[in-house]
Amino acid sequence: FTEEKLGQAEKTELDAHLENLLSKAECTKQWTEKIMKQTEVLLQPNPNARIEEFFYEKLDRKAPSRMNNPELLGQYMIDAGNEFGPGTAYGNALIKCGETQKQIGTADRELIQTSAINFLTPLRNFIEGDYKTITKERKLLQNKRLDLDAAKTRLKKAKVAEARAASEQEVRITQSEFDRQAEITRLLLEGISSTHAHHLRCLNDFVEAQMTYYAQCYKYMLDLQKQLGSFPSTFLSNNNQSSSAPVQSVSTPSVLASASASLPSVSNSVVTSGISELKSSSGSRKARVLYDYDAANSSELSLLADEVITVYSIPGMDSDWLMGERGNQKGKVPITYLELLN
Repeated sequence: FTEEKLGQAEKTELDAHLENLLSKAECTKQWTEKIMKQTEVLLQPNPNARIEEFFYEKLDRKAPSRMNNPELLGQYMIDAGNEFGPGTAYGNALIKCGETQKQIGTADRELIQTSAINFLTPLRNFIEGDYKTITKERKLLQNKRLDLDAAKTRLKKAKVAEARAASEQEVRITQSEFDRQAEITRLLLEGISSTHAHHLRCLNDFVEAQMTYYAQCYKYMLDLQKQLGSFPSTFLSNNNQSSSAPVQSVSTPSVLASASASLPSVSNSVVTSGISELKSSSGSRKARVLYDYDAANSSELSLLADEVITVYSIPGMDSDWLMGERGNQKGKVPITYLELLN
Protein backbone atom coordinates (compact mmCIF):
# COMPACT_ATOMS: atom_id res chain seq x y z
CA PHE A 1 0.00 0.00 0.00
CA THR A 2 2.85 2.40 0.84
CA GLU A 3 4.64 1.57 -2.42
CA GLU A 4 1.41 2.25 -4.32
CA LYS A 5 1.11 5.68 -2.68
CA LEU A 6 4.73 6.43 -3.53
CA GLY A 7 4.18 5.29 -7.12
CA GLN A 8 6.62 2.42 -6.80
CA ALA A 9 4.15 -0.44 -7.27
CA GLU A 10 1.45 -1.30 -9.76
CA LYS A 11 -2.18 -1.37 -8.65
CA THR A 12 -4.93 -3.71 -9.81
CA GLU A 13 -7.79 -1.44 -10.90
CA LEU A 14 -11.42 -2.33 -10.20
CA ASP A 15 -13.73 -2.66 -13.19
CA ALA A 16 -15.66 0.48 -14.22
CA HIS A 17 -19.06 -0.92 -13.14
CA LEU A 18 -17.83 -1.62 -9.60
CA GLU A 19 -16.20 1.82 -9.38
CA ASN A 20 -19.50 3.45 -10.41
CA LEU A 21 -21.37 1.45 -7.77
CA LEU A 22 -18.86 2.50 -5.10
CA SER A 23 -19.22 6.14 -6.11
CA LYS A 24 -23.03 5.90 -6.03
CA ALA A 25 -22.96 4.34 -2.56
CA GLU A 26 -20.64 7.03 -1.19
CA CYS A 27 -22.80 9.78 -2.71
CA THR A 28 -25.95 8.20 -1.25
CA LYS A 29 -24.36 8.00 2.20
CA GLN A 30 -23.23 11.64 2.21
CA TRP A 31 -26.56 13.10 1.08
CA THR A 32 -28.58 10.79 3.34
CA GLU A 33 -26.60 12.07 6.32
CA LYS A 34 -27.14 15.71 5.34
CA ILE A 35 -30.88 15.26 4.72
CA MET A 36 -31.30 13.32 7.96
CA LYS A 37 -29.47 15.90 10.08
CA GLN A 38 -31.27 18.86 8.54
CA THR A 39 -34.65 17.14 9.00
CA GLU A 40 -33.81 16.74 12.67
CA VAL A 41 -33.02 20.48 12.82
CA LEU A 42 -36.33 21.27 11.10
CA LEU A 43 -38.35 19.14 13.50
CA GLN A 44 -36.42 20.23 16.60
CA PRO A 45 -34.70 23.62 16.09
CA ASN A 46 -33.34 23.70 19.66
CA PRO A 47 -29.81 22.17 19.58
CA ASN A 48 -29.80 21.59 23.36
CA ALA A 49 -33.02 19.58 23.11
CA ARG A 50 -31.54 17.50 20.27
CA ILE A 51 -28.42 16.74 22.33
CA GLU A 52 -30.56 15.78 25.31
CA GLU A 53 -32.69 13.46 23.17
CA PHE A 54 -29.51 11.92 21.73
CA PHE A 55 -28.13 11.09 25.19
CA TYR A 56 -31.42 9.65 26.40
CA GLU A 57 -31.56 7.50 23.26
CA LYS A 58 -28.00 6.23 23.82
CA LEU A 59 -28.81 5.50 27.47
CA ASP A 60 -31.96 3.69 26.31
CA ARG A 61 -34.11 5.86 28.56
CA LYS A 62 -37.24 7.83 27.80
CA ALA A 63 -36.72 11.58 27.60
CA PRO A 64 -38.83 13.64 30.01
CA SER A 65 -41.96 15.11 28.48
CA ARG A 66 -41.83 18.89 28.19
CA MET A 67 -44.06 21.50 26.60
CA ASN A 68 -43.00 22.53 23.11
CA ASN A 69 -42.91 26.19 22.07
CA PRO A 70 -46.53 26.48 20.77
CA GLU A 71 -47.86 24.73 23.88
CA LEU A 72 -45.82 27.00 26.17
CA LEU A 73 -47.06 30.12 24.35
CA GLY A 74 -50.61 28.79 24.53
CA GLN A 75 -50.35 28.23 28.29
CA TYR A 76 -49.01 31.77 28.82
CA MET A 77 -51.91 33.20 26.77
CA ILE A 78 -54.51 31.18 28.70
CA ASP A 79 -53.02 32.20 32.06
CA ALA A 80 -52.92 35.84 30.99
CA GLY A 81 -56.50 35.69 29.71
CA ASN A 82 -57.73 34.25 33.01
CA GLU A 83 -55.79 36.93 34.89
CA PHE A 84 -57.27 39.77 32.81
CA GLY A 85 -60.72 38.20 33.05
CA PRO A 86 -62.41 35.77 30.63
CA GLY A 87 -65.36 38.17 30.44
CA THR A 88 -63.25 40.94 28.87
CA ALA A 89 -62.72 41.12 25.13
CA TYR A 90 -58.92 40.88 25.40
CA GLY A 91 -58.95 38.15 28.05
CA ASN A 92 -61.42 36.06 26.06
CA ALA A 93 -59.36 36.49 22.87
CA LEU A 94 -56.16 35.47 24.68
CA ILE A 95 -57.78 32.29 25.98
CA LYS A 96 -59.04 31.37 22.49
CA CYS A 97 -55.61 32.06 20.97
CA GLY A 98 -53.94 30.02 23.72
CA GLU A 99 -56.20 27.03 23.11
CA THR A 100 -55.39 27.19 19.39
CA GLN A 101 -51.65 27.40 20.08
CA LYS A 102 -51.94 24.28 22.24
CA GLN A 103 -53.72 22.48 19.39
CA ILE A 104 -50.87 23.47 17.07
CA GLY A 105 -48.40 22.18 19.67
CA THR A 106 -50.17 18.81 19.72
CA ALA A 107 -50.10 18.67 15.91
CA ASP A 108 -46.39 19.52 16.05
CA ARG A 109 -45.76 16.55 18.37
CA GLU A 110 -47.63 14.25 15.99
CA LEU A 111 -45.56 15.51 13.04
CA ILE A 112 -42.29 14.86 14.90
CA GLN A 113 -43.39 11.38 16.00
CA THR A 114 -44.67 10.36 12.55
CA SER A 115 -41.61 11.76 10.75
CA ALA A 116 -39.23 10.04 13.17
CA ILE A 117 -40.85 6.65 12.58
CA ASN A 118 -41.56 6.86 8.84
CA PHE A 119 -38.65 8.97 7.58
CA LEU A 120 -35.73 9.49 9.97
CA THR A 121 -35.53 5.92 11.27
CA PRO A 122 -35.17 4.29 7.80
CA LEU A 123 -32.49 6.83 6.85
CA ARG A 124 -30.62 6.22 10.10
CA ASN A 125 -30.92 2.44 9.64
CA PHE A 126 -29.21 2.78 6.25
CA ILE A 127 -26.33 4.83 7.65
CA GLU A 128 -25.83 2.68 10.75
CA GLY A 129 -26.68 -0.67 9.16
CA ASP A 130 -26.50 -1.24 5.41
CA TYR A 131 -23.73 1.27 4.74
CA LYS A 132 -21.59 -0.07 7.60
CA THR A 133 -21.84 -3.53 6.02
CA ILE A 134 -20.85 -2.06 2.65
CA THR A 135 -17.88 -0.28 4.26
CA LYS A 136 -16.76 -3.51 5.94
CA GLU A 137 -16.90 -5.52 2.69
CA ARG A 138 -15.21 -2.67 0.83
CA LYS A 139 -12.28 -2.79 3.27
CA LEU A 140 -12.04 -6.56 2.81
CA LEU A 141 -11.96 -6.02 -0.96
CA GLN A 142 -9.13 -3.51 -0.50
CA ASN A 143 -7.17 -6.03 1.58
CA LYS A 144 -7.73 -8.81 -0.98
CA ARG A 145 -6.52 -6.49 -3.74
CA LEU A 146 -3.39 -5.61 -1.77
CA ASP A 147 -2.74 -9.34 -1.18
CA LEU A 148 -3.12 -9.96 -4.91
CA ASP A 149 -0.80 -7.11 -5.89
CA ALA A 150 1.79 -8.21 -3.34
CA ALA A 151 1.68 -11.74 -4.79
CA LYS A 152 2.09 -10.34 -8.31
CA THR A 153 5.12 -8.33 -7.17
CA ARG A 154 6.71 -11.40 -5.61
CA LEU A 155 6.10 -13.34 -8.82
CA LYS A 156 7.92 -10.68 -10.85
CA LYS A 157 10.87 -10.78 -8.46
CA ALA A 158 11.05 -14.62 -8.37
CA LYS A 159 14.12 -15.91 -10.23
CA VAL A 160 14.46 -19.58 -9.40
CA ALA A 161 11.89 -22.06 -10.72
CA GLU A 162 10.70 -23.24 -7.32
CA ALA A 163 10.09 -19.69 -6.06
CA ARG A 164 8.34 -18.83 -9.30
CA ALA A 165 6.02 -21.85 -9.03
CA ALA A 166 5.13 -20.97 -5.43
CA SER A 167 4.46 -17.35 -6.42
CA GLU A 168 2.24 -18.42 -9.31
CA GLN A 169 0.25 -20.59 -6.93
CA GLU A 170 -0.08 -17.66 -4.51
CA VAL A 171 -1.27 -15.36 -7.33
CA ARG A 172 -3.95 -17.89 -8.36
CA ILE A 173 -5.24 -18.16 -4.78
CA THR A 174 -5.23 -14.40 -4.10
CA GLN A 175 -6.84 -13.73 -7.50
CA SER A 176 -9.63 -16.17 -6.67
CA GLU A 177 -10.21 -14.58 -3.25
CA PHE A 178 -10.16 -11.09 -4.76
CA ASP A 179 -12.71 -12.06 -7.45
CA ARG A 180 -14.99 -13.64 -4.86
CA GLN A 181 -14.83 -10.56 -2.60
CA ALA A 182 -15.41 -8.25 -5.60
CA GLU A 183 -18.60 -10.20 -6.41
CA ILE A 184 -19.84 -9.99 -2.80
CA THR A 185 -19.17 -6.23 -2.75
CA ARG A 186 -20.87 -5.75 -6.12
CA LEU A 187 -24.03 -7.54 -4.98
CA LEU A 188 -24.21 -5.36 -1.86
CA LEU A 189 -23.65 -2.16 -3.84
CA GLU A 190 -26.34 -3.04 -6.37
CA GLY A 191 -28.78 -2.95 -3.44
CA ILE A 192 -28.35 0.84 -3.34
CA SER A 193 -31.03 1.12 -6.05
CA SER A 194 -33.46 -0.70 -3.75
CA THR A 195 -32.42 1.66 -0.94
CA HIS A 196 -33.31 4.64 -3.15
CA ALA A 197 -36.73 3.12 -3.86
CA HIS A 198 -37.32 2.54 -0.13
CA HIS A 199 -36.22 6.06 0.78
CA LEU A 200 -38.57 7.42 -1.90
CA ARG A 201 -41.52 5.75 -0.16
CA CYS A 202 -40.31 7.15 3.15
CA LEU A 203 -40.06 10.61 1.58
CA ASN A 204 -43.68 10.34 0.44
CA ASP A 205 -44.68 9.45 4.01
CA PHE A 206 -42.79 12.50 5.30
CA VAL A 207 -44.51 14.81 2.80
CA GLU A 208 -47.89 13.36 3.76
CA ALA A 209 -47.13 13.97 7.46
CA GLN A 210 -46.18 17.58 6.69
CA MET A 211 -49.32 18.05 4.59
CA THR A 212 -51.48 16.75 7.45
CA TYR A 213 -49.69 19.04 9.92
CA TYR A 214 -50.03 22.20 7.82
CA ALA A 215 -53.67 21.37 6.99
CA GLN A 216 -54.40 20.99 10.71
CA CYS A 217 -52.66 24.29 11.51
CA TYR A 218 -54.56 26.05 8.74
CA LYS A 219 -57.86 24.70 10.01
CA TYR A 220 -57.08 25.68 13.61
CA MET A 221 -56.14 29.21 12.59
CA LEU A 222 -59.18 29.45 10.32
CA ASP A 223 -61.44 28.51 13.22
CA LEU A 224 -59.62 30.97 15.48
CA GLN A 225 -59.99 33.77 12.96
CA LYS A 226 -63.69 33.02 12.73
CA GLN A 227 -64.03 33.13 16.52
CA LEU A 228 -62.06 36.34 16.94
CA GLY A 229 -63.41 38.06 13.87
CA SER A 230 -61.64 40.25 11.39
CA PHE A 231 -60.95 43.78 12.62
CA PRO A 232 -60.69 46.07 9.60
CA SER A 233 -59.57 49.64 10.27
CA THR A 234 -63.11 50.94 9.66
CA PHE A 235 -64.02 49.42 13.03
CA LEU A 236 -61.06 50.78 14.99
CA SER A 237 -62.95 53.88 16.07
CA ASN A 238 -61.24 53.81 19.46
CA ASN A 239 -57.94 54.51 17.66
CA ASN A 240 -59.55 57.29 15.59
CA GLN A 241 -58.86 55.42 12.36
CA SER A 242 -61.48 55.72 9.66
CA SER A 243 -59.63 54.65 6.53
CA SER A 244 -60.95 51.50 4.88
CA ALA A 245 -58.65 48.46 4.95
CA PRO A 246 -58.45 46.43 1.74
CA VAL A 247 -59.63 42.84 1.97
CA GLN A 248 -56.73 40.51 1.32
CA SER A 249 -57.42 37.71 -1.11
CA VAL A 250 -56.07 34.37 0.07
CA SER A 251 -55.53 31.58 -2.39
CA THR A 252 -55.95 28.17 -0.75
CA PRO A 253 -54.79 24.84 -2.15
CA SER A 254 -57.39 22.30 -3.21
CA VAL A 255 -56.53 19.99 -0.32
CA LEU A 256 -57.81 22.70 2.06
CA ALA A 257 -60.85 23.62 0.01
CA SER A 258 -63.22 22.08 2.54
CA ALA A 259 -61.71 24.18 5.31
CA SER A 260 -61.82 27.40 3.28
CA ALA A 261 -65.49 26.81 2.56
CA SER A 262 -66.27 27.82 6.13
CA LEU A 263 -64.93 31.33 5.56
CA PRO A 264 -67.70 33.89 5.08
CA SER A 265 -67.56 35.40 1.60
CA VAL A 266 -69.52 38.59 1.57
CA SER A 267 -69.41 41.03 -1.31
CA ASN A 268 -68.62 44.55 -0.14
CA SER A 269 -70.98 46.03 -2.68
CA VAL A 270 -73.85 43.79 -1.57
CA VAL A 271 -73.28 44.61 2.10
CA THR A 272 -72.95 48.33 1.42
CA SER A 273 -76.10 48.47 -0.67
CA GLY A 274 -78.04 46.40 1.89
CA ILE A 275 -76.92 48.62 4.78
CA SER A 276 -77.68 51.78 2.83
CA GLU A 277 -81.16 50.51 1.96
CA LEU A 278 -81.79 49.59 5.61
CA LYS A 279 -80.60 52.98 6.88
CA SER A 280 -82.78 54.85 4.39
CA SER A 281 -85.90 52.92 5.42
CA SER A 282 -87.58 52.66 8.77
CA GLY A 283 -87.88 48.87 8.60
CA SER A 284 -85.82 46.07 10.10
CA ARG A 285 -83.91 43.11 8.67
CA LYS A 286 -82.63 39.76 9.91
CA ALA A 287 -78.84 39.46 10.07
CA ARG A 288 -76.47 36.58 10.77
CA VAL A 289 -73.60 37.26 13.16
CA LEU A 290 -70.23 36.44 11.59
CA TYR A 291 -68.02 36.56 14.68
CA ASP A 292 -68.27 36.70 18.47
CA TYR A 293 -68.38 40.24 19.87
CA ASP A 294 -68.12 41.35 23.50
CA ALA A 295 -70.02 44.53 24.30
CA ALA A 296 -67.69 47.37 25.42
CA ASN A 297 -70.44 49.08 27.47
CA SER A 298 -74.12 48.84 28.36
CA SER A 299 -75.24 50.58 25.15
CA GLU A 300 -73.89 47.73 23.04
CA LEU A 301 -75.15 44.18 22.49
CA SER A 302 -72.84 41.17 22.85
CA LEU A 303 -72.96 38.76 19.92
CA LEU A 304 -72.31 35.08 19.31
CA ALA A 305 -71.09 33.77 15.95
CA ASP A 306 -73.79 32.27 13.67
CA GLU A 307 -76.76 33.54 15.70
CA VAL A 308 -79.50 35.46 13.86
CA ILE A 309 -80.69 38.81 15.24
CA THR A 310 -82.95 41.62 14.10
CA VAL A 311 -81.23 44.87 13.10
CA TYR A 312 -82.52 48.33 12.22
CA SER A 313 -81.25 51.89 12.00
CA ILE A 314 -82.23 54.94 14.01
CA PRO A 315 -81.73 58.57 12.94
CA GLY A 316 -78.38 60.15 13.80
CA MET A 317 -76.69 56.79 14.38
CA ASP A 318 -73.01 56.31 13.54
CA SER A 319 -72.60 54.89 10.02
CA ASP A 320 -70.57 51.93 11.31
CA TRP A 321 -73.29 50.74 13.72
CA LEU A 322 -76.85 49.40 13.72
CA MET A 323 -79.27 48.65 16.52
CA GLY A 324 -79.51 44.95 17.25
CA GLU A 325 -82.36 43.11 18.94
CA ARG A 326 -82.44 39.63 20.41
CA GLY A 327 -85.66 38.86 22.27
CA ASN A 328 -86.00 41.65 24.82
CA GLN A 329 -82.27 42.55 24.61
CA LYS A 330 -81.26 45.60 22.56
CA GLY A 331 -78.04 47.41 21.86
CA LYS A 332 -75.67 48.79 19.26
CA VAL A 333 -73.82 46.27 17.07
CA PRO A 334 -70.96 46.86 14.55
CA ILE A 335 -72.02 46.32 10.94
CA THR A 336 -68.68 44.60 10.14
CA TYR A 337 -69.83 41.68 12.28
CA LEU A 338 -73.08 41.17 10.38
CA GLU A 339 -74.31 39.53 7.20
CA LEU A 340 -77.75 40.78 6.17
CA LEU A 341 -80.18 38.04 5.23
CA ASN A 342 -82.77 38.21 2.48
